Amino acid sequence: MGRKAGTLFINPKNFGSLQKPCVKDMVTFLNCLTLNHNKDDKCSRQKSLLSACMEAQGKNRKPWGSINYHLQRLNRGRR
Repeated sequence: MGRKAGTLFINPKNFGSLQKPCVKDMVTFLNCLTLNHNKDDKCSRQKSLLSACMEAQGKNRKPWGSINYHLQRLNRGRR
């Protein structure tokens, strides 16, 4: 099982420099959970900040699918 020879493919792991805007909020929330032994009620402030960040990111995102899916579509049309 693998990719066919001659197909287009982009490794998405190489795009590590792209923005990850909610990582800081997620890390603070996870640290709070760790310090409070997974008690969610003590971390309500961090949870609300993370939820707000996630909702703001969801509005800007277009549901296009992965880049490799579109590369395969282009490759089929080229034959």
